[in-house]
Amino acid sequence: MRTIVDILGMIKISHSVLAMPFALIVTFLAANGGIGGTPAIGKIILIIICMVTARAVAMTFNRIADRHIDARNIRTEKREIPAGLISVQSAWRFLIVCVVIFVATTGLFYYPIGPFFGYGNMWPLILSIPFLIFICGYSLTKRFTYLCHLWLGASLMLAPVGAWIAISPPLGPTLSLPVIILGLSVMLWACGFDIIYACQDIDVDRKEGLNSIPAQFGAKGALWISRFCHSMSVSGLFWFALLQPHLLGQIYFMAVIVVIVLLIIEHILVWGGKMKRIQMAFATINGIVS
Repeated sequence: MRTIVDILGMIKISHSVLAMPFALIVTFLAANGGIGGTPAIGKIILIIICMVTARAVAMTFNRIADRHIDARNIRTEKREIPAGLISVQSAWRFLIVCVVIFVATTGLFYYPIGPFFGYGNMWPLILSIPFLIFICGYSLTKRFTYLCHLWLGASLMLAPVGAWIAISPPLGPTLSLPVIILGLSVMLWACGFDIIYACQDIDVDRKEGLNSIPAQFGAKGALWISRFCHSMSVSGLFWFALLQPHLLGQIYFMAVIVVIVLLIIEHILVWGGKMKRIQMAFATINGIVS
């Protein structure tokens, strides 16, 4: 039981809420060949399993790749691997199990198990390994570019885009402009909050020779870049709705207004580089946004 708790802590299972709602929104919008509606319950189950396992793979790889850096950072030295609560071997085993579950689950969008699943869509299985390679790649980007935050954002962008690819075909289009716009909004939103989060480690990043926007431009410049990302993200949310007014109405626009207020609060919390409030700004506010 202790090991399970440590693993759940390592992958920050509670943070799954950040991308899951966007995947589920698109699951309903892409139903019935992309015209919207209620999808088969089996498809919803598969999307949830894919989301949880894909994120577990990415987070576990991140913890393995950064274990030595985490051990030299006061803020992260008590994470499960550097603290010795989980061995590197155990982390790799968990990662491999999650990879197998993810790939097997994507296969169920095409291959049935008896009367269950099997929807004639091969795309999730074809893209499963490239998808995992891409989202794991984020963990290495700080070694060579300060645009690593965009890579993280693009990884979260794959949640709604991947959901569309899994749900819409074979009856509907493999991709659509509205879901790409929503994906870009998610990317910019995630990029913005990751920049805020990275402000905690400016000194460590510079000392370790790691790249990040805060290390490159300082906290003040980084926070302005974050504000720009969030402004563009909100614009994308409005654009997304305008592209399909027959599916999204007043409730959606009210929710976007709430998101705007929450993002303003997030930036007020860290205004002037107030790092003591960064956990509330990063985890709490963005969890509510989702």
